Amino acid sequence: MNIDELLDQMDELLDDAFNVPFSGGKRVVDVDRVRGIIDDIRLNMPTEIRQAKAITADRIDIIKTAKKEAEDIVKRAEERARALVSQEAVVRAAQQHANEINAAAQTHSRELRAKTVDYCEDVLRKTEEQLAKSAVEVKSLRTSMRRSASSAASAGTARVTPRLQNPQNNQE
Repeated sequence: MNIDELLDQMDELLDDAFNVPFSGGKRVVDVDRVRGIIDDIRLNMPTEIRQAKAITADRIDIIKTAKKEAEDIVKRAEERARALVSQEAVVRAAQQHANEINAAAQTHSRELRAKTVDYCEDVLRKTEEQLAKSAVEVKSLRTSMRRSASSAASAGTARVTPRLQNPQNNQE
């Protein structure tokens, strides 16, 4: 499961929780199930991070490929220009054509590199935004759970363990 599915499960759990009478909308949730979902989210976070690293590595490969293509185009243009060295006029024309091909290849390489960087930046930005959104949602859910558990404990309807009260103890 990915993080979004786990967050959806947690949202459903909160929606399905029953209201505590006279508590101002407070709900009782299965703390062990919520902790299980949070643990699954923690386990899935490295997967999302690995995906972001893979995207970065792909960006580097695309740039290397673009450079190689540009070098190959330049090399072919130089070889073609050398093959045309029979007469002075032909040589000048070949040199002009080789320079044009070289300039076109460099322009193409720059454009391809810029598009690659833009694409990778966009994918990484979206990944970063999704990770930030997921982190905010998890933090909000944890805060909401703590409030719910705290108010339930003060009302005498649920038992809150010290592990829930102190987030430092949640790291297993």
